[in-house]
Amino acid sequence: MIDPRRLRILRAVAYHRTVTAAAAALYLTPSAVSQQLAALEQETGHTLLTRSGRGVRLTAAGEILLAHAHAVLAQLERAEAELAAYAGGAAGEVTVAAFATGIAEVLAPALRELAGVHPDIRVRVRDAEGDESLPMVLDGQADVAVAVEYRGAPREDDLRLSRVPLYAEPFDAVLPAAHPLGLGERVVLAGLADSDWIGPYPGNPCHDVMQLACELAGFQPRQVHSSDDFHAVVALAGAGAGVALVPRSALRGMDLKGTVVRPVEGPAATRRVFAAVRRGAEDHPLIRPVLDSLARAAAGLTTG
Repeated sequence: MIDPRRLRILRAVAYHRTVTAAAAALYLTPSAVSQQLAALEQETGHTLLTRSGRGVRLTAAGEILLAHAHAVLAQLERAEAELAAYAGGAAGEVTVAAFATGIAEVLAPALRELAGVHPDIRVRVRDAEGDESLPMVLDGQADVAVAVEYRGAPREDDLRLSRVPLYAEPFDAVLPAAHPLGLGERVVLAGLADSDWIGPYPGNPCHDVMQLACELAGFQPRQVHSSDDFHAVVALAGAGAGVALVPRSALRGMDLKGTVVRPVEGPAATRRVFAAVRRGAEDHPLIRPVLDSLARAAAGLTTG
């Protein structure tokens, strides 16, 4: 009989590619993870992992078992949801991991609604960049992620996750006030090809959006200054240090002194935001109200 707890460990190792990283994500020791994997191999009678450089990869047998693990773990999530519903009453705690703007735009309004409609659901918020929240859900550190599409993100058909689209918003060009392209109503990105750029660090989803928009405009941005804090990015643009692309919602209420902000002409730089949970957990009586409140908050959001 295969222990489903060991399937969770196998999936974590397959995702993180090293025993050490999987152990850290699961709050276990590397030796405990290795012991559980060895026991799983004994249960199945197959070698499931092989070394690959400094990490590990699944064998063919491991890939077969992983495909079944997705289905088994999703069904266990559904079983927990149905049992919780049978027990009656939505009361308990839900942990939501979300990036700062997502917290302000949809999570905070959703919490206000939940407090009135489902006062027994307690939501714990964890600030996490758009590329950090999905691993937190997969590793069991959070129940819901408010995340952003990015290169390398799990695909929409990923068997581990269930998604709820929330909103999409454009990025605006933020230029020094004296920049000649600031005189027009819109900015053509190709006209900024020779400018110094300010942007997030690689790995941040907004860095991917900036890179892709510039690539579609026919150039690679010369990123001179890096910060994941959009207040810092705008302040640097206001000091004349370069140009930037910033999500429109992040600019609300910000001190834009020394800058001009213009919409982008042509292929739009867009941030797509969604909520995600472990597949099978979407109808849990604690999680479903949170997802519904997030969707309603997003439906009332104006990103223009």
